[in-house]
Amino acid sequence: MYPCTAVIDIGSNSARLVIYQKSSQYGFHLVCERKSKVRIGEGAYQANGYLQPIGINRAYLALKEFISTTKYYPVSKIICVATSALRDAPNGKAFTQWIKKELNLDIEIIDGKKEALFGAIAAQNLLPIQDGITIDIGGGSSDLSLIQNSKIIDTYSLNIGTVRLKELFFDNKKPIEEANQFIKRELNSLPSHFKSKQVIGIGGTARTLSKGIMKLTSYPIENIHAFSYTIKEHQEYFKNIAQANISLLPYLYLPKGRFDTIREGTLIWQNILEHIEAKRVITSGVGVREGVFLHDFLQNDNFIFPNDINPSIESILDRFQNNTIIYTKEREENALKLFKLFLKEESIKKQYQKELQYAIRLSPIGYKFNIYQSFQHTFYVAMQELNYGITHKELLLTAMILRFGGKSLYKKEIYNRYKSLLPDKSKLDYLSFIYTIITTLFDQTAIKDFDFRLKKNTLTIIANGSLYLAKESLEEIERPKGLELKIIDKKEIPSYDF
Repeated sequence: MYPCTAVIDIGSNSARLVIYQKSSQYGFHLVCERKSKVRIGEGAYQANGYLQPIGINRAYLALKEFISTTKYYPVSKIICVATSALRDAPNGKAFTQWIKKELNLDIEIIDGKKEALFGAIAAQNLLPIQDGITIDIGGGSSDLSLIQNSKIIDTYSLNIGTVRLKELFFDNKKPIEEANQFIKRELNSLPSHFKSKQVIGIGGTARTLSKGIMKLTSYPIENIHAFSYTIKEHQEYFKNIAQANISLLPYLYLPKGRFDTIREGTLIWQNILEHIEAKRVITSGVGVREGVFLHDFLQNDNFIFPNDINPSIESILDRFQNNTIIYTKEREENALKLFKLFLKEESIKKQYQKELQYAIRLSPIGYKFNIYQSFQHTFYVAMQELNYGITHKELLLTAMILRFGGKSLYKKEIYNRYKSLLPDKSKLDYLSFIYTIITTLFDQTAIKDFDFRLKKNTLTIIANGSLYLAKESLEEIERPKGLELKIIDKKEIPSYDF
């Protein structure tokens, strides 16, 4: 059994435990997640920063149970970090020493720049981005990192956070303009090169707002990771939240668990977006915890996955691929031959090549469950597990190619459900057709190289060997409108005399 790494993140508002299991050199997956709203910084900002007994007691109990939880997994390492509430507290060091004595847990208090760095490492590796500014609004600070050309250029930490704002302004019923001025004064310290059209939203505030927008717009899938939107369309929504009476928050598509700090978080969010001149947001379902894990996991790779590695695909294949020899390289090579033929005829677009290749790589995993409905199982696995380094449009197209990998290329009710994020049906028909031809050839023959010719709407498959078993299945495959199929193979039948 592969070892696990546990990461504990103690923030001002919440403490979280995540446990990741390694499945190969670049494969990993989440096996456990626990959260406790410990609010360790409660009362601290009105007590000169000192941690108060109410928060200390909650933190101790949560950490004790987190450690107990790790005993149920093959955890070889526990990494625990703490952020602004502890680094701001004059008694923060004493707290960590007490926890070490009582629970034998080492807590590293990280500064704001390192906190921003961990968030950036997570975003850089697990989101389909090359440029942008990460924003992670915590309870005591807001941490930013500047990413350009897939490199982390700079990090910065602002002393503005949801709990800090709540205790200084909202709890005291001070005018919202005073809170705005407080935020703007702090933003003046942000270096001038922190400007970008794209923002990567990390943490509870960003995710809560994205979930609200998804509900507001009836977004067709639930995946929060890599969900994106334009800021201009939702300025009014942010304004309504920041200025709402707490009794009105349920009507703004917000969860009850976020009512206590979402107005403060949204106010900070609005101000930062305006200051850095952002136009678009991509939401990150990962953050400091994943960054801490990847900092350890990728320490021999300069903290970044190689260009040809998608960690989600690595993890899926590690866990769900059966032991059959599948010739993935040969499948991809032959799929590319077909893709180029239809690309030349302008039946498909170059931009869809990646999704076809992803589908080909994932094609064998459905057999792990049931060979007769393998394409359906593969679709469900992709929708749930193919999360990292891919946009929602790429995810859905990959999953749809897998789903329509049976004899029929089209299921109206499924296509219509996700239509707003998919290419038109004709493009999907050709991609599904290519996928189905390749998987049929490789699943039902021992031949690993084929010639394909496309002329006058007739696709000819030429094989140096027998396609006797595959021919019937190939002829039953639903084809794009107007396309004919011709099969030429070499049948080797020995002579007989009887």
